[in-house]
Amino acid sequence: MNAGAEVDGSCARVPAPSARSREGSLAEDGFVPSALGTREHWNAVYERELQTFQEYGDTGEIWFGEESMTRLIRWMQKHKIPLDASVLDIGTGNGVFLVELAKFGFSDITGIDYSPSAIQLSGSIIEKEGLSNIKLKVEDFLNLSTELSGFHICIDKGTFDAISLNPDNAFEKRKQYVKSLSMVLKVKGFFLITSCNWTKEELLNEFSEGFELFEELSTPMFSFGGRSGNSVAALVFQKKETFPWTNSGS
Repeated sequence: MNAGAEVDGSCARVPAPSARSREGSLAEDGFVPSALGTREHWNAVYERELQTFQEYGDTGEIWFGEESMTRLIRWMQKHKIPLDASVLDIGTGNGVFLVELAKFGFSDITGIDYSPSAIQLSGSIIEKEGLSNIKLKVEDFLNLSTELSGFHICIDKGTFDAISLNPDNAFEKRKQYVKSLSMVLKVKGFFLITSCNWTKEELLNEFSEGFELFEELSTPMFSFGGRSGNSVAALVFQKKETFPWTNSGS
């Protein structure tokens, strides 16, 4: 599941904060509930993408563009993250980012997605690349198994965005997301999130319990009507030593 899976890297089809509609039925955070936030939508998306890959060898879109992958890997390189650090890609989709991490040298990589077709597609792409050191698992991040814990790095490129659009109580689902993150991430571990639905300030508020901002990553700027801004927010959080929920990731 990844909100960027249907776009060309600009998140054009996912409502950005500045474009949140004032019409229709709004959630309390200002988002209009959308099919982009449902499991059914992403199952259908990855069933189509899997069929396309099987027929034509097309791996599909790179979420938020190639630049987003390079940005994250450069950060990991800059901060000398060990190549044997455990990395979890939350909502891995077609798994292309997992492939890039493996090619860079990371050896303990796990990708999860609640869509079985996404995991099947990821596995096919990884096999085609001749890689064997990547773990894949069908997993709903909001309803985790006890097997996932102790990760040094967790990465999200659009999954939190999609959850935010869920028509069925997105507010509670976002809270559960933060709880799940606390369960899988080690104390002092890093959470790298890329979002086109949330601003920096909003993300700071969403992850204020148990996480602190470590760094803001540079993203492309846009100008419109004499005003400038970022269409994408990319932040690095670090898990605090004290956390409001008991978890096994400490």
